[in-house]
Amino acid sequence: MTPFTQQVIAVIANIPSGTVMTYGQIAAQAGSPRGARQVVRILHSMSEKHGLPWHRVINGKGEIAIGDGEGRYMQRVLLEGEGVYVSPAGTIDLGEYRFEPEPNY
Repeated sequence: MTPFTQQVIAVIANIPSGTVMTYGQIAAQAGSPRGARQVVRILHSMSEKHGLPWHRVINGKGEIAIGDGEGRYMQRVLLEGEGVYVSPAGTIDLGEYRFEPEPNY
């Protein structure tokens, strides 16, 4: 596992309940500001294995990025269960719910 992958897993694992982070935020926190697509792949392939709170990761527009279907519905249900308001269009107010961890130096 690469150091970037390890960092991404650590960042996602530490997103508190009731908050969200964007793919780009996670990539930057893990040391690769342009690595949002890599975060998507890591999240997809390692969420179950590492018990990651995948539902707390959304796109940079504050939207649930999963297309229509069971996954999108499940993400909404899990977020709402943690007190995150998800609009009917599937958007989350990043000003209210975005988690801003301390920068890694």
